[in-house]
Amino acid sequence: MKLLVAALASELQAFPAELPGFDRLVTGPGKLKAAYGLTRALDAAKYDEIVVVGTAGAVDDDLDSGVYEVSAAIQHDVQDLDGVVGQHVSLPSHVETGRNGHTIATGDIFVDDADAVARIRSLGGVLVDMETFSFIWVAQQFDVPIRVLRAVSDRAQDGATQLWDEVVASCSAQLWARMKDEYAL
Repeated sequence: MKLLVAALASELQAFPAELPGFDRLVTGPGKLKAAYGLTRALDAAKYDEIVVVGTAGAVDDDLDSGVYEVSAAIQHDVQDLDGVVGQHVSLPSHVETGRNGHTIATGDIFVDDADAVARIRSLGGVLVDMETFSFIWVAQQFDVPIRVLRAVSDRAQDGATQLWDEVVASCSAQLWARMKDEYAL
């Protein structure tokens, strides 16, 4: 059995309510809700794979709209005792899925300004979201393989929050098409 995970129900709106071979989990937005929700699910059942789907902002101008595989996650909203941004006091600086793909920067803020985008780029992120670091870290604690697919919803610049409501349906449809193709659903 696999676990299909999204932060928001709206990210799954194009998906059928039931998927053979998959349980479904909606955690809520942000790192804490992601960690809590996934931990509870993995503590309650055994899964062969976790498949995370959802939206992300693109902070790399070379990334067009579409669905991207995530290979690693960093945190853009933490700093260590020396004030180094992107370094956590007790967590690793990055976590990996074991797949080829792109680096996503996770933080508990909705990024929609040029200064935040520049900071995230300097850390090595090309996508930005609010949950992926937590999802990968929790999966590693339970030794469950994880795959993260993110559809670009915005450019993480001024006005990104206004675009969100208009594009989430399209992103969900793109994610469902990718899932159908790759998992023969």
